[in-house]
Amino acid sequence: MPSGQETMDLFSKAEEANRQSAQPLAARMRPATLDQMVGQSHILSPGKLLRRLVEARRVQSLLFYGPPGTGKTTLARLIAAETQAAFRQINAVTSGIKELREALDWARSELSVTGSRPILFIDEIHRFNRSQQDALLPDVESGTIALVGATTSNPFFAVNGALLSRSQVFELHPLSEAELVGLLRRAIEDPQVGFGRYAIRVDERALEYCARIAEGDARRALNALEISVLSSNRHPIELTVELMQESMQKKILQFDPAGDQHYDMASALIKSLRGSDADAALYWLARAIESGEEIRFLTRRLVIFASEDIGNADPRALSLAVATMQACEFVGLPECQLNLSQTVIYLALAPKSNSATTAIMAARRDVQEGTLIPVPIHLRDGHYAGSKQLGHGVGYQYSHDAPDGIASQDYLGVDRQFYYPIERGAESELALRYHAIRNKLKPPPELPGSTMESNR
Repeated sequence: MPSGQETMDLFSKAEEANRQSAQPLAARMRPATLDQMVGQSHILSPGKLLRRLVEARRVQSLLFYGPPGTGKTTLARLIAAETQAAFRQINAVTSGIKELREALDWARSELSVTGSRPILFIDEIHRFNRSQQDALLPDVESGTIALVGATTSNPFFAVNGALLSRSQVFELHPLSEAELVGLLRRAIEDPQVGFGRYAIRVDERALEYCARIAEGDARRALNALEISVLSSNRHPIELTVELMQESMQKKILQFDPAGDQHYDMASALIKSLRGSDADAALYWLARAIESGEEIRFLTRRLVIFASEDIGNADPRALSLAVATMQACEFVGLPECQLNLSQTVIYLALAPKSNSATTAIMAARRDVQEGTLIPVPIHLRDGHYAGSKQLGHGVGYQYSHDAPDGIASQDYLGVDRQFYYPIERGAESELALRYHAIRNKLKPPPELPGSTMESNR
């Protein structure tokens, strides 16, 4: 007959088994050691900085930055286990300053009692406001805690500079398709935490499909596998592409209108347009729409691009971009995606010129850094009483009186060139006219001892 202690041990083991069986597959598949971690070899391989810090038990404050499902929380727990440090986790979404203070009090007490610095893990740390982040600084500086923060937002935008400067930033990458396929196969074969006890016939194409659609998110891939297995009523279970397609939930794209992904996608769209890649531009446009990007923001960027990167190589681009902005206001989603698609394709394939951009930048730089040029006497206003006595407007030649509409006179007072036409598209014709007109315009008289050089 078992003793009371043995009975308690049996109950504890049964309770633990029940808790483990109730966990979703993604939780059961969490690695127990750093060596079991899938992916992130760029920071966890032998000799890499994070691995060295953990092995030397020199973990200070860390910030893990990466998309969902890349192992930020798992890695924080593994570091605590490997360094034998006490571990406490809070979530910045659900925790306020009260919970933060309680966690810091716990850390101080833990350090006082054990002499070992605990790890405080803050998930979604970018959700803490400035005062909450600042509250961490004294304990981080004094070494009371080893702070590990996890964020899906770029910490260089989302975390206070003071906290950032005291932390090591490690970026976690999405898992590769090969890594995800390996993880899925292990989950199917593992009899302890996976589905090794199930009779499953696996179509490798189903695993490849799941890995591709999961886009580097291990949690999403494992959740899809779990739904596929548990929802099947066939014996043995036929894990097919069709079953996996039904089990894969529509991806909910992350979007933060003030976050780095917002600016990264806008940057990718504009750079694809500038590079004349219509297909890439359409993809980034689709990503922006699916993510819930503000349509006004997109149309503003297209209007700017039409002048900044196309300009007079195709003057119709600006008209089309402005018309699209107006059409999107009038039509709205979902129909205005057609207007956006038409314009993005046109802008991508249009000839490119940034001469209008460089011209105004050069002119403004000359105004800001150089000696201001006075308005030439013959160009000054001569329509008021007494202007003739000052000589204002005297000698001005009315351009329409010239046979070709171009009077040979000086309009600036010094020799400057800001506009350098690019001979692409329609601007090649403008370039011919520009050089012909410039040769005809009367250059200003050179002042003794001065040098009149073109500004570029």
